[in-house]
Amino acid sequence: MTNSVMKKLFSAPFVAFILCGTLVPMGVIAWYGLTDRSGAFTVENVAAMFGGDHAKALGLSLALSLISTAICLLLAFPLGLLLRDSGLGKKGFMVFLFILPMWMNFLLRTMAWQVLLEKGGILNTILGAFGLPALEMINTPTAVVLGMVYDYLPFMVLPIYNALSKIDSSLIEAAYDLGASKSVVLRRILIPLSVPGIVSGVTMVFVPSLTTFAISNMLGGGKVNLIGNIIEQEFTSSSNWNLGSGLSLVMMIFIVISMALIEKFDRNGEGNLI
Repeated sequence: MTNSVMKKLFSAPFVAFILCGTLVPMGVIAWYGLTDRSGAFTVENVAAMFGGDHAKALGLSLALSLISTAICLLLAFPLGLLLRDSGLGKKGFMVFLFILPMWMNFLLRTMAWQVLLEKGGILNTILGAFGLPALEMINTPTAVVLGMVYDYLPFMVLPIYNALSKIDSSLIEAAYDLGASKSVVLRRILIPLSVPGIVSGVTMVFVPSLTTFAISNMLGGGKVNLIGNIIEQEFTSSSNWNLGSGLSLVMMIFIVISMALIEKFDRNGEGNLI
């Protein structure tokens, strides 16, 4: 048996998985999204994204996703620098601390924020002990953003840290020897060379934040209606698979754009997690 035949034989399960797990479901979504209940072709399901409550939900989703992504980036880059300068390596204890929450169930992590933020929760209990007024944060966009930041921060830290760890230390040392200040080294060396990790991290945070519905359901209490919630409701409560699929097709455009950005800025895989 030749090598080419062996390769085709071993690749068959992966091809079957891609067909059954990716291409076929995408084809079904496209079919429902571009047809009505009678099976006739229509673009109304896709166009519905840009009108009425759908447009408001999309705008709110974009706003909260951008805010949570920006917060994650502002937190992750300094953390990535600390991890890089600590000399602990990828298996160091600090890196382990950032990976550890990812091992916990996603819903449990989000429920923990419910316990913290609800009216009689831990946060307000502590504030009350000091005689401070209680905060009404649960069921607000702020609570949703906090949940997004907590759940997705590791996905920003790890690629940025990975990109920073690949920067040759001799470049930084040479810059200091030539009289460059820390701010100049940051602007001229660290940030430009870590762009692949930044782009990868931004994508890995922005896309799930934009399409989430579990976080907004649990921390928004039905009062923060994101586009992910509307799509989920169309498939479950309303049983309108055509409209839900049409809205999903629009969201897939954001994913394709994100993948194109990664391909453009991270062609060498420098922002990968491994």
